Amino acid sequence: MRYYECPMRYDGGDLSLFLGGGITGCGDWQAWMRETLSDTDWVLLNPRRAEFDATDPNFDTVQIPWEHDHLGRATALMFWFPPETLCPITLYELGKYTPTCKPIILGIHPDYKRKRDVEMQTRLERPLIKIHYDLKDVAQAARDLYKNMDALAC
Repeated sequence: MRYYECPMRYDGGDLSLFLGGGITGCGDWQAWMRETLSDTDWVLLNPRRAEFDATDPNFDTVQIPWEHDHLGRATALMFWFPPETLCPITLYELGKYTPTCKPIILGIHPDYKRKRDVEMQTRLERPLIKIHYDLKDVAQAARDLYKNMDALAC
């Protein structure tokens, strides 16, 4: 596995997975996912920075363009909705990419406050996206997707 986090730039070329989901006000699920998938050949793209100054008024001039660029570069997208926050940016990103044919791994914690909204919107737009309710299942879906990327067609 190779790993890139904001603001490190990934230029593409290998199967890559963007780790979209809660960052502010929730546990570091991305670190757990990185450790769990460390024995795979995925290139992980993580918007959560190890070094982050939330008081920096200019952080968004790097963060938002990095996320926008790497969501587009990634081969596949993972979205995890934790219970601690509504994840407004993640909702936006999921909404943007659901109508595309980019592979999406979607996980929603059972206690996520807008779970039903995400389920219904996803099923209406792209009913074949399987929704997972446990982070371990999300990780397994990433493993399965990697093995089957060649079989996917848009």
